[in-house]
Amino acid sequence: MIHQVVTRVSLDSFRERSAGKKVILLYPWTNYRNLFLTHFLSSAKEGLLYYRIPHDQTALTAWLSGLVDELDSVLGGFGSKLRSVMEWSTPQSLAEALAEDLGTYKNQKAKDKERIILFIDELDRVPHDNAFDSFMNALVAALPNNVQLAFSSRLLNHQPWYDMVSKGVAVILGTEYRKNDVMFTVEDQPKPQLEVYALGRGHALVNGQEITNWDGALPRNLFFYFVDNPLVTRDDIFGTFWPTLSIKEATNVFHVTKRKISERITMKVEENGNYELTTYSSGFYMPSDKVVRHYDGADFQEAVERAQTTMNAHEEETLYRQAVDLYKAPFLETVTMAWVEGRRDHLRQLYAQALIGMGRIHKRRNELQEALGYFTRTLKESPEREDIHREIMGLYVTMEMPDDARRQYHLLKQFLDEKLGIGPSRETQALFDQI
Repeated sequence: MIHQVVTRVSLDSFRERSAGKKVILLYPWTNYRNLFLTHFLSSAKEGLLYYRIPHDQTALTAWLSGLVDELDSVLGGFGSKLRSVMEWSTPQSLAEALAEDLGTYKNQKAKDKERIILFIDELDRVPHDNAFDSFMNALVAALPNNVQLAFSSRLLNHQPWYDMVSKGVAVILGTEYRKNDVMFTVEDQPKPQLEVYALGRGHALVNGQEITNWDGALPRNLFFYFVDNPLVTRDDIFGTFWPTLSIKEATNVFHVTKRKISERITMKVEENGNYELTTYSSGFYMPSDKVVRHYDGADFQEAVERAQTTMNAHEEETLYRQAVDLYKAPFLETVTMAWVEGRRDHLRQLYAQALIGMGRIHKRRNELQEALGYFTRTLKESPEREDIHREIMGLYVTMEMPDDARRQYHLLKQFLDEKLGIGPSRETQALFDQI
């Protein structure tokens, strides 16, 4: 199925996890979201109503009006009940009216056994206030049978989602491998969600809002250093960033820079307070418990390491696929600091190992073309891997492509001579002689 190939998420798994739930919460930048859209947009048998909330529609009545106008323009006649009560109604009445419109659409457009799903994208743009809470609870309570709601949202630690998940009414998809989540823990004071994406140019979001103004390169670089190094001493930090300054000078610059980082996080949080990225204890700077971190670099490394140690074949493939999907580009690819370059090389090697793992999985299944693709991608990251050159040569021989196998050998020989000043190993030479 094309949607499963694209998203690398099982449709059966998606259906199983979302079956019987009134609400599906999809974490953004997850393959579950891609699967949802790819499948339902391409299926004429499923009733998908889709609306993306724009930047300028944050009030409840504003985005509901936009939703009705857009669906009515596409479907014709949708939303008459909601439109009739829009000007004067309470959040509860608005919810009941929308539920009635969804039920009417279901009865007119679909068979009883087919489900209707209203998918609202970019829900983070709407304030999660008391009116929102009342509206969502009333909407879910009034939904007709076979009607589901789906939302793309990072604000999963807010009400009313807590209660819905705990009651089994809602399901969250896309956070399976995230650590230190509070997604299923009800707290009196929900913590800000910090998303950090360092595989690529590097960007960070707080509660879905991207930090765009860092007040210079230094706060940004120190921010990513703290995120990538969750347990560091002051000597580690000073040696990395200010090795030529005196302790006093480095201390002053450090505290000013650290304060700027805190300000960048705090200004994205609606509540008053001071949200530090780190806390100091027993000689170490470590992650603060005031924010919940989601870090692609840590998720990627954990997936590769778990895949290398698991004895379960299905889990191995799942983890390797997750790692390959997470690795969008080299680590902080525009930063030239020594610690970044070292970390970049380490993660690149892990990525190569994930590609090798996938190649060998396909080779075991005798899926030779897929295996060849993964091994070829590996050499773009680690061209010195002579064992992978041999894997490719062997696949070409099996596929009755000896000229390509010989060409691969000469590519390896040229690389080793130009870069390392050595020749192929005896094992590689013996394989070439057989060919």
